[in-house]
Amino acid sequence: MSSSIETLRRMANDIARNFEAMGHGDAVMATADHIKKFWDPRMRQMIFDDDHAKLDRTAREAIEHLQAGGNPQAQTRATKFNLVDEVGRSDAG
Repeated sequence: MSSSIETLRRMANDIARNFEAMGHGDAVMATADHIKKFWDPRMRQMIFDDDHAKLDRTAREAIEHLQAGGNPQAQTRATKFNLVDEVGRSDAG
C-alpha cells in the first residue's frame, strides 16, 4: 500500500506527463493550473512540503511555480484547437 504523499507524487507526475505533448513550458503551466484548480488545499500543502526532487521535472517545476505564489492562466486546449481548426467550435470529434 502506498502512502498519501506517494499517491500525490504519482498523480502530479501523471498530470504532467499528460501535458508533455504541449511542450515543456506549456506543460508546466497546464500542470500548475490543473493542480491549483482541482487539488484540495491540503493536498497542495502536502506536495509543497515534500521533497520535490522525487517529482519528474515538469511536475516539480509546476509545484515550485505554485509554491512561489505563481498564478497560472487557465489552460484551455479546446480554445487552441479551435484557433487552428475553426470548424465545429469543438475538439470533441
